[in-house]
Amino acid sequence: MSAEEEVVASPCISVCVIDEPSGLCAGCYRTLDEIAAWIDLSPAARRAVVEELPRRRSKHGAAIAERQAAHAKR
Repeated sequence: MSAEEEVVASPCISVCVIDEPSGLCAGCYRTLDEIAAWIDLSPAARRAVVEELPRRRSKHGAAIAERQAAHAKR
């Protein structure tokens, strides 16, 4: 199987909550557009999204977690 044909699994972890300030899912760090398009993305496009997720988690993860924790306390 070539790299282009390689299956790229969804990064979804079933924590499907969009963080409004960042526009990212609090579970997988994808945007709504990326989540909606996932089924139609090529393996290369899926890899590009997956490769971006650690940077997003690093940049936005702490703030998203704080907002989620504050919301849970309500």
